[in-house]
Amino acid sequence: MTAFDTVRPWLKAYPEGVPADIDTTQYASLVALMEESFAHYADRVAYSFMGQDVTFGQTDKLSQSLAAYLQSLGLTQGDRIAIMMPNCPQYPVTVAAILRAGYVVVNVNPLYTPRELEYQLKDSGAKAIVIIENFANTLEECIANTPVKQVVLCAMGDQLGLLKGTLVNWVVRHVKKMVPEFNLPSAVRFNVAIAQGSRAKLVPPQLTPDDVAVLQYTGGTTGISKGAVLLHRNVIANLLQSEAWNAPAMASLPTNTQAVYVCALPLYHIFAFTVNMMLCLRTGAKNILIPNPRDLPAVLKELAKHEVHIFPAVNTLFNGLANHPDFNLVDWSHLKVSLGGGMAVQSAVAKLWLDKTGCPICEGYGLSETSPSASCNPTTSRHFTGTVGVPIPGTWFKLLDDAGQEVPLGEPGEIAIKGPQVMAGYWQRPDETAKVMTADGYFKSGDIGIVDKNGFFKIIDRKKDMILVSGFNVYPNEIEDVLSELHGVLECACIGMPDEKTSEAVKLVIVKRHPELTEAQVRDFCKANLAGYKLPKVIEFRTELPKTPVGKILRRELRGQK
Repeated sequence: MTAFDTVRPWLKAYPEGVPADIDTTQYASLVALMEESFAHYADRVAYSFMGQDVTFGQTDKLSQSLAAYLQSLGLTQGDRIAIMMPNCPQYPVTVAAILRAGYVVVNVNPLYTPRELEYQLKDSGAKAIVIIENFANTLEECIANTPVKQVVLCAMGDQLGLLKGTLVNWVVRHVKKMVPEFNLPSAVRFNVAIAQGSRAKLVPPQLTPDDVAVLQYTGGTTGISKGAVLLHRNVIANLLQSEAWNAPAMASLPTNTQAVYVCALPLYHIFAFTVNMMLCLRTGAKNILIPNPRDLPAVLKELAKHEVHIFPAVNTLFNGLANHPDFNLVDWSHLKVSLGGGMAVQSAVAKLWLDKTGCPICEGYGLSETSPSASCNPTTSRHFTGTVGVPIPGTWFKLLDDAGQEVPLGEPGEIAIKGPQVMAGYWQRPDETAKVMTADGYFKSGDIGIVDKNGFFKIIDRKKDMILVSGFNVYPNEIEDVLSELHGVLECACIGMPDEKTSEAVKLVIVKRHPELTEAQVRDFCKANLAGYKLPKVIEFRTELPKTPVGKILRRELRGQK
């Protein structure tokens, strides 16, 4: 037996100065942490966006006003407020406001369809939403079926000053036509809410480490979308763990140099939420906010204006940038940490990135349920290991068989994780929580891994049928459930297929109820009901699907067929 319950072999791999454990009791809440940073780093730039800088002091003042406005709506401490927007300064201001007012952040993917948005708003019980106008038409279609009573409406240029902001909003609305028509008559504009809140008084809530901070929606180990309940202490623990882990690499920064992070990952994703926004709040670092990471020329043009030190990204973004002809417009010589997560980093991409930047990709691993970081390669490594590294401070891993017993060293098993960053459970789903938590407090990840004698873990398979598309989880159950509503589909199965660009892509296999059903009809239906990254790349029609004797569709068998 590995006996990892009593021995942590991975501690020998820790760089000098990285502690085995961290003190998670430094702050009573994320609000205490934020307010300390707002005061300490008031004059520093917190966010850079479209050529405009926003300081920590400005973020403090704006979020305080917005928090007071939210309180004026008559909400109760612990109420949930959704955020639906891309990376822009309004996002961190809104997060800080929600937490400072005593409410719970519900991160929403802005690319959701009305069906997906309605489900999340209803499941979370969100009473209010702060949304960018580009997606207001989506909200309009479903708001009547949700508990949402208050809408705060942002525009892309809200925090860019009067002249530039007006110009940006005009271009977004009328030139690029990125704001479909909508009708939300009771919505209050973001800057109006700020102005009203500035005349109100914020009543600081009494928060404890065990209060809920974030509902981070995930499919977990099944296809049902569930809110991972992240407490204040969970997120605090993870950002302190990340800070300690990055410290050896960041120690080489010249004294009094402000660390600069690239925030190209979306802030609604837990990776950027914790590792960019929250960690930078703690350390006084600057985030370069990238609203659209798919626009690679624009990304490189923006990064060329900055001295970049830490770059968290997924494999597809590293690959796309490294192969872009404008890559060398950026001075990469200051890069200290290239943090790969969200999906497997490919060795060819890691080699190309190292050749072009001199900074190896440091691959890590985590889930929404772990706030997210659980393991990482040492940031002092000078080569790509092909593993997800070792558990970070205060974190324990073990590998379990199907009976829940620890497997012998060298054998594969399901990765189970214990640490202060592990969620409290799934929102209002004790049955689902019980399926993933062991009696001794480990979270069963659904990922199959092996570990070497030094404590480095490698993921070799997934126990669940989840498909990983550019770092985003896609659950076959959800897609199959949606397709069952399409007239003409008798039955269907959804599987993942290898894809050079996105790691995996969605393949949909359908048995027709009516012969006249076409691929175009299926694609149109999917587009109306599923976010873009969930859309099938390949659609195949068959006369039957492989099944067990009791009629369960065998996705595993489909994956083995050509």
